[in-house]
Amino acid sequence: MKSPIRAEGTRGHAARLAIAAGLLALWALGSGCATVRAYQRERLADRIMSFQADAKEAARRTKALEAREGSTGGNGGAGGGCACN
Repeated sequence: MKSPIRAEGTRGHAARLAIAAGLLALWALGSGCATVRAYQRERLADRIMSFQADAKEAARRTKALEAREGSTGGNGGAGGGCACN
């Protein structure tokens, strides 16, 4: 038969391990944030920085569609509809 002291030590170890795992997860999630300066935002917001394989071609196609339809929007673009972004 196991002693009550040993059983309590096992629970304490599991609790400490759970707390350590939680703190590690919080640290990992919190370390992904970065401060970006104003002059760096222009480069990061460029359409080239998208995850599409051919971002330049998609940007050209979107620009042509916006100019032809006379409207902008629905895909994150900004402008007044005159295709003069």
